[in-house]
Amino acid sequence: MENTTTIRSEIEKELKLGGYTFNSFGQATGLNRGIFSAMLNGNPPKPISVRQMDLITKALNYPEDWLYELYVDECFYDGRPHWKRVKPFLIRCVEVGNLRCVEKVLSRLMEDLNHIPTIFALAEELYEAGKLQEAIPFYECVIENEKYQHSERLAISHYKLFVASVGQDMERNLEAVLRFIPYRNRLPENYQLDGILKIINTYFYLHKWDSVEKYGDELWTLAKTVYLNRYENNAKRRVKDDFKTEKNLVFYYGYGYLSKSTALQKMEMFEEAQSYIQNYADLSWFKGLNSEGEQYVKMFSLWAKANSYTLDMLLGKRAVLGEYITFLNQHPEEKLSGLLTILESANMYNFSVDYVLESFSAEIDQFKFLDDVKNRNYYCCFLYQRAIYEYKNSSFEKGTNYVLDCLALSLISRNDSDFKQCVALFEVYREFVTSEQTKRYENIIKEVNIYEKRLFHGTSLRYSIL
Repeated sequence: MENTTTIRSEIEKELKLGGYTFNSFGQATGLNRGIFSAMLNGNPPKPISVRQMDLITKALNYPEDWLYELYVDECFYDGRPHWKRVKPFLIRCVEVGNLRCVEKVLSRLMEDLNHIPTIFALAEELYEAGKLQEAIPFYECVIENEKYQHSERLAISHYKLFVASVGQDMERNLEAVLRFIPYRNRLPENYQLDGILKIINTYFYLHKWDSVEKYGDELWTLAKTVYLNRYENNAKRRVKDDFKTEKNLVFYYGYGYLSKSTALQKMEMFEEAQSYIQNYADLSWFKGLNSEGEQYVKMFSLWAKANSYTLDMLLGKRAVLGEYITFLNQHPEEKLSGLLTILESANMYNFSVDYVLESFSAEIDQFKFLDDVKNRNYYCCFLYQRAIYEYKNSSFEKGTNYVLDCLALSLISRNDSDFKQCVALFEVYREFVTSEQTKRYENIIKEVNIYEKRLFHGTSLRYSIL
């Protein structure tokens, strides 16, 4: 009869090789001698906990997941799952990155689909604890095995998986948003608001302005519906209000209009974009404002003023430039987007802003150190517009350096549209490129080729931060 390796046989083999007794090994692990003996010699043997397995592994100086493959059977010791062992084991597996064992356990659990609610509850527990990446395989399991295709649980799993998947890699973000969108309307309204908000932000960074406009309309419309139900229908029926969202409801309403206006601006429909600013410029009429909501009202008022200057500049109203610069100095957080607007206007209407760039040179030098997705996106656009500005002023070497900086940044973000745009601009002015710049350009292209080859062979370089 063929011998079968078990977690107990493996431990016993190591004890013999190391010359341990139950007493000496109990001291090495910190486990009680009696408990250790019952694990190996009990009839039936006492189940081994995940904590005990880790202590044994550490005492024997093996990698922390040394016994994990064998522990899968321990989770199903008498043929059925024991949640007191299954749950901590699954959590430890995702913590150490042993997804193979996670898949094995989940595969056995899914032999009975009645375990889906338990897996969903574990995913939710991890998510609420801020362990978004750890929750991913469990939401994936629910999605793959949920038998009720219109269940709220399935829609929530898609939403949470979308949130956990979005990061700095724009290619991956596009895949995530396309996968989530069909399920957004199956969510409870509070999740719908947050989901649509995240859809808008994803498309914003991808520069897909028609989609930003579409979902901006969807966001303010839903927020208005929820608002009317809460502050009119509920008031009449005296229904208890337990509606919870990540932000105060006023944010979703204002952000929907802000998104639509911004999308129209990016599509160069400047006058139409201006007409929507009034919809979020003063939201003080909104009911249910807590302290957070009042701050959002002030924030939208500030954004409305900033965007009014933006659209005036993009419509060629250079007379407001002095006021705009004063505004930017009063609100430093607006400087990056503001300087981007000034460059765009200068490029559209062919006027010099050298003195503006010089006066803000210290701030511009610091933009490269911004590492959040929003500001990195703005900075990439700033570099592109700065390159055009330098080319228009015959500063070809400076212009190409900005293009190369933009190329490198868009490569890091895996932003395909920005990358292609920069390549096209580089090629237009290639005759003015120095040998050193050509070498840098070729090195960037080589990095792209390496990335594509690794994807083709199944080795992903993608990563997420949220």
